Amino acid sequence: MDTQWPEEKVVSQQALADAVAEQAEGCFWREGLGPLRLYGQADLGCLLLAHGAGAGHRSAFMQQFASALARNGLQVMTFDLGYMQQMQATGKRRPPPVIHRSVAELAHWYACLAPLTVKPLWLGGKSMGGRAASMLASEQPCPGLVIAGYPFHPPKAPDKLRLAHWSRVQVPALILQGERDPLGSRDQVAGYTLPDNARVAWLTDGDHGFKPRRASGLDQTILIDEAAALGASFVRAQSLQ
Repeated sequence: MDTQWPEEKVVSQQALADAVAEQAEGCFWREGLGPLRLYGQADLGCLLLAHGAGAGHRSAFMQQFASALARNGLQVMTFDLGYMQQMQATGKRRPPPVIHRSVAELAHWYACLAPLTVKPLWLGGKSMGGRAASMLASEQPCPGLVIAGYPFHPPKAPDKLRLAHWSRVQVPALILQGERDPLGSRDQVAGYTLPDNARVAWLTDGDHGFKPRRASGLDQTILIDEAAALGASFVRAQSLQ
């Protein structure tokens, strides 16, 4: 994880197109959309990764996961949704908007970036970002999904499942899930119905942020690296079909 966030460079659409095509790494600012960070080279593919509800793309998890995916051969793009940009600007926490607004913002980012990548642009995200990505994939084409910690239900509300749109998701999808995730544990998910094109990969003893208990002998970095390797391998496998 970077201890110091790189300077964000304001760019035109053409300059952004050049940076994406050249697979440059760094932080950029696209007027009308906001901050964007590019990681890695598109050896296996490209992935637009949305953040979770409580922390933006500068969070330790997002930086570690994006960096690990990049080390495994993906060009990864992370960004902040509008409400998170306001939090960064004001220093005041605020809840995310209704999920459909985040889906719409993600769609704008995807429309901006998908024509620029050297390989087809996958969708993905952490928690709420993964939910938004899967909802967008149920509405428009994309090559596939890589989701870290899908929020199958709200906290402490296991009966309010967030699965209705999944029947309309037709693309290959990989959900990377901690076995102890309180928003969808291994025991809970065993009773859910997902489409045949969606696969769940379990991270041993991980919670919603892939943090295991000390007694497991593992640590969060190990599980994030494992998740990234699984995600990149999934993208590679689909590209070979």
